[in-house]
Amino acid sequence: MKFFQITLFFLLTGFVAQSQVKLVVLGTNQDAGSPQAGCKKECCKNLFDNPDETRKVVSLGLIDETSKQKWLFEATPDFPAQIKMLKNSCSFETAETPDGIFVSHGHIGHYTGLMYLGKEAMGAKDVSTYVMPRMKDYLTKNGPWSQLVKNKNIVLEEVFAEKQIVLSYDVSVIPFLVPHRDEYTETIGFKIITSEKSVLFIPDIDKWEKWEKWEKEIIKELKQVDYAFLDATFFDGDELPNRNMNEIPHPFVVESMKLFQNLEEVQKKKIYFIHFNHTNPLLNKDSEQFKQVLQNGFNVAEFGNEILLID
Repeated sequence: MKFFQITLFFLLTGFVAQSQVKLVVLGTNQDAGSPQAGCKKECCKNLFDNPDETRKVVSLGLIDETSKQKWLFEATPDFPAQIKMLKNSCSFETAETPDGIFVSHGHIGHYTGLMYLGKEAMGAKDVSTYVMPRMKDYLTKNGPWSQLVKNKNIVLEEVFAEKQIVLSYDVSVIPFLVPHRDEYTETIGFKIITSEKSVLFIPDIDKWEKWEKWEKEIIKELKQVDYAFLDATFFDGDELPNRNMNEIPHPFVVESMKLFQNLEEVQKKKIYFIHFNHTNPLLNKDSEQFKQVLQNGFNVAEFGNEILLID
């Protein structure tokens, strides 16, 4: 109900403000992180002895300087470091916990960070957690997550596909359904909207052609936003020779670049690839694949990137 109360406040008071709103990239990795548990390959073996502090699981932070609020997109295993980074990115005094957390779906890298809000850790109070109906049901009926709900560490704010959530005068979010392995919950992406700019955030999705609506509309949607952070789990189909890639059908980066190859340069520049598996060569800025993405006119999301959505 929180966002309805905010809307009512604006309507009754006639309050008008112009915020500075910025987006912060708090993580770019796939759910299992980098290095990944048990990996003996070149991509990980040195990272166990020499960790890279920029290797965090995919997450975005959103900050509204005028309303003095901050929101987290995805509650990852790197939650402690990410909420601290989000707090430190604010120019105003603020609590350790976000004002709200948006969760896309029930896979490990996207919701398990909620555990840090429980009594074994922060013992947080009433943290607004925005979830779709199946996700709400999952968290409510399955322990240990149900304990977070029972103890009011989190307050589940039920949201619905294509329904706008008003967060402040200048900031709103629209969730939308995407096809993915929905064993426990539905999967959503987010459109973050401000009075000046908008962002598409799709950290997890199956192949583009499986998206009944958006496989045809994705290019149209890209033209309507200013930035798009898109699933780039694997660069191509050669990364996991011992796995059946049909069982983990994310869009390969090479497939996405082909799909978007005829976009004008200004449209390509909106696209930031994100959510990299530990095997993905885009984690290495010196790789030929990283250079190829830039040469083709696209961007690779990097830990710590900040984008002003209202200046």
